Amino acid sequence: MNTKTSVKMLPTRDGYGHGLLELGAAKPEVVVLDADLAKSTRSDWFGDKYPDRFFDIGISEQDMIGTAAGLALGGKIPFATTYGVFVAGRAWDQIRTTVCYADLNVKIAGNHGGISVGADGATHQALEDIALMRVLPNMRVIVPCDAVEAKKATIAAANVYGPCFLRFAREATPVFTAETDFFEIGKANVLKDGKDVAIIACGPIVYEALLAHEMLQDMGISSRIINMHTVKPLDEEAVLQAAADTGAIVTAEEHQVYGGLGGAVAELLVKHRPVPVEMVGIQDTFGESGAPEELAEKYGLTAKHIVAAVQKVLKRK
Repeated sequence: MNTKTSVKMLPTRDGYGHGLLELGAAKPEVVVLDADLAKSTRSDWFGDKYPDRFFDIGISEQDMIGTAAGLALGGKIPFATTYGVFVAGRAWDQIRTTVCYADLNVKIAGNHGGISVGADGATHQALEDIALMRVLPNMRVIVPCDAVEAKKATIAAANVYGPCFLRFAREATPVFTAETDFFEIGKANVLKDGKDVAIIACGPIVYEALLAHEMLQDMGISSRIINMHTVKPLDEEAVLQAAADTGAIVTAEEHQVYGGLGGAVAELLVKHRPVPVEMVGIQDTFGESGAPEELAEKYGLTAKHIVAAVQKVLKRK
């Protein structure tokens, strides 16, 4: 993989749509629900092909989760789909009490994750969803890095029992993983090896971490890049090994620095292998309207910001 050349661009939500289509053919028990955003979330692809297994609940996220829970009790595998900021916020009580407390086999797809939603602005930018879902017992939290991995994550979620939260992005981002690449829920992928620092990232910002790797290489700094696509359960072995081998960690995510991937990594390290940690993410603020690339620059989510975090954490070793 040469990250300096042009790459194919697709939104991770496309991978979700393709994953649903494959599941529709393979698993008749899969059903899909949406909260009046099917064209945007790509769940309409499933609805067009399997109309008898698709339910548009309307702008009623709480009802959608309750309906998904009932379908799960009836033996179905429901995928409840809408924007992440709506499902994680408005339907949190139903997810907690109806789905997670009962450990039901409900899959929740939170689309438009992160600040790169763009012109839709702060009300539609899910920056707290990973934290809200990660804190719930029985919930798995999966944040695929590109459209190819998003398809794999969708299919994998259907093949494990229990609540899953899948986070997808709206904007087209680089596709840099291959269909043949290994994917397993709870197992991180080491994309680049290195000995000076480990950069642990999730979602499309993983690509920025790869760009940072090349920039750091030119500076004589050896960085390990870890795609932590599953924030919960965290691949503790990969994190602890990276800390042991490098002695310094940078996390990167398109989410608040509190409660997300950075928090999960720090919670583990403080108990088992304390090393300096720097976190790249949203710094305790709401977003705003703007072009995705402008927002990424303003809020410090690009490769150069990851490089700056690496330089900072190396001074603390």
